This record gives sequence, structure tokens and C-alpha cells, in this order.
Amino acid sequence: MTETQRAGAAAVRPTGRQGRGTSEFTELARLIRERGLLRRRYGYYWTKLVGVPVVLAGSLTAFVLIGDTWWQLVTAAVLAVVFTQIAFLAHDAAHRQIFVSGKWNEWVSLVLGDLFIGMSYGWWQHKHTRHHANPNKEGADPDIDLPVIALTQDQARGLRSPVLRWLRAHQGLFFFPLLLLEGLSLHASGVRRVFTRERLDRRWVELAFLTIRLVGFVVLVFLVLSPGLAFAFLGVQLGVFGLYMGLSFAPNHKGMGIVGRDVSLDFLRRQVMLSRNIRGNRFVDVLMGGLNYQVEHHLFPSMPRPHLRRAAVIIQDYCRAHGVPYTQVGLFASYLIVVRYVNRVGLGERDPFECPLLAERQYVGIEAASEGSSEGKRSGA
Repeated sequence: MTETQRAGAAAVRPTGRQGRGTSEFTELARLIRERGLLRRRYGYYWTKLVGVPVVLAGSLTAFVLIGDTWWQLVTAAVLAVVFTQIAFLAHDAAHRQIFVSGKWNEWVSLVLGDLFIGMSYGWWQHKHTRHHANPNKEGADPDIDLPVIALTQDQARGLRSPVLRWLRAHQGLFFFPLLLLEGLSLHASGVRRVFTRERLDRRWVELAFLTIRLVGFVVLVFLVLSPGLAFAFLGVQLGVFGLYMGLSFAPNHKGMGIVGRDVSLDFLRRQVMLSRNIRGNRFVDVLMGGLNYQVEHHLFPSMPRPHLRRAAVIIQDYCRAHGVPYTQVGLFASYLIVVRYVNRVGLGERDPFECPLLAERQYVGIEAASEGSSEGKRSGA
């Protein structure tokens, strides 16, 4: 057992009888604060904030210097990865993880989100806040109300067209290919938001930033590349960006079960039982921008990303001690769970209100058996 694991185990030793709900979360929050896991990490974030414009400027300079060649499709994929990593940083700022000042965090979100990526911060904030309040709750979480993929039986049955019904019945096959369109959808949703009549703070700032980013980037691409190659470049960049974003967000809640409109859970159980962590090393942490610690992020949204790994040990042990199901699987197992879930919903074979952990336990058992077998072979050797 590592030093961090020993600290986590010591942190969750029962200190007396506790009630469910608020008192349990209050005790957990106290443990997290005592270990300094909510303090700001200015060195970490300033390094990223300074590095972002440098990396982006370097990428765009390389794009211009390479010129009109099909090798630019590689550049398009690289830029897609860079934009996704910037989106992760914007996500941290929007959750007030970087600075104590709300205004500083908001302006960082605006610059990174609208100006560097081309996604509306106001649109994201409005949508994401509702998701965090009620993850996977029918009628409350916008992330389960998707225009193409059905995540509940009501959505799967609500189609009259035979073509759409066939597509819905086979939606598991189309789930990942559809993510290639997610980048375009994110840009379109942001533009739509700034032109609606709904209240939006700093509308003109967002409109200016989005115009500079979206129009300016397209103009640059067509100035450097011939028309056919320019369209191919934009297609690859948007496709890889959408796929990367989707692969990072999809494992977090999809397939964890849907909470009915009239079902009420206390905060601790609502956030833990309906979120899924992805097991992995620090490379996975960087690859997924910290979103692999979805349980910890939902319990403490303002916790800086570098603290999530340490917090996960404490929270997992705390949940085990208090009988709160905590889900953690491998990355590829999570994708299999998601595809299997959406396919079964589309076929009408699954009740999405069943226990969120049934599918997880199957794959955890498979992984545990695999690890045990590997360990046995190593011992025998």
C-alpha cells in the first residue's frame, strides 16, 4: 500500500455514528479540506495559461510554413488535440478551479472558450450547470436529452418514421461515428446561443470572440490551402476535435442508469452513484484532462485538477466505509458499457431505471479476473 493509500484509509476510519446524506458529505468535505485538496495550484495553472498561447501560436506558425500540401491533414489532427486540451483548461476555469476570483475565472473561460476554441462560454455554463445539479435525471439533465441518440425508453419509442426507428434500433453502431460531428455541433450551439433572446452575460464580448475565432480561422485555412485541401483540413480538424471531446465526456455518465423525475437522492449518493471514474495512470489523467475523476469532480467541482488523483483515494475509501457504491472501470471497458447501453435502449431491451452498477460489476469482475490471472502467471514465473 502506498503512502497516499495509507493516508486515504486512515482518513475514512469511522469517528462515530453518522446519518445519511448531508452529514456524510459534510464529514467528507471536512476530510478533503483538512488535506488541502481545495487549495489553489497557481504554479500548475499559470504554466498552462502561459503555455497555451505559445503552443497555439507555434501550431499555427507551423501550419503556415508547411503550406499547401496534404501533410496538412496531420497538422489538422494535431490542432484538434491542442484545441481539446485548451477546452479542458477552459472547463477548469469555468468551474472556478484556477483562481479565487470569479471574474478572473470567467474571463479566462471566455478567452479560452470563445476566442481560442470557438465555443460559447455562456452556452456551456447554462447547460453544464444543470447537468452538475442533476446528473442523469430525466427532465433535468440536458446531457441525456440528445437529438440523435436515445438514452431512455421514452426517447427510443417516440419516433414514427421507420427509417429513424431503424437508426435508433442500431444506435450503438453509430455512437462513435456520430462523435465526428460533435465538433461542428459544439460550434453551432455556441453561435446559436449568442443570437438567442435569452439572457446572456457579456453577449457582445462572446460575439466578438466567436467571430474572430471562427471566421478568422476559416479565412486563414483558405488563404494557405487550395479549396479542396482546405475543406479536407477543416473536416479532419472538426472530426478529430469532436471525437476526442466525445471520447473524453461519454464515459463519465452514459450507461450509469437514468434517475426518474420523481426520484430524489441526497447529494453524496446522487453525485457518486451516477458518475463513473476511469482507471489509469497519469498519462490517462492528461489524455482526459482530469475528467477521468468524474466522481471527485462532481462532489467538488472547484477542486483543482492536480488534486483529483489524491482525492480519489480518500473518497473511494470513504464511500466504501459508508456503503456508497463507487464505480471505476478501465477506459475501453467504459466505452463497451456505453455502446452496449445505448444499443439496448435503442432496441427496447433494457430498463434504463435499473441499478446503475450492474453493467459495471460485470466488467470490473472481468478485469479483476484478468489481473488475478496475470498476477498468478507472474508469481509462477
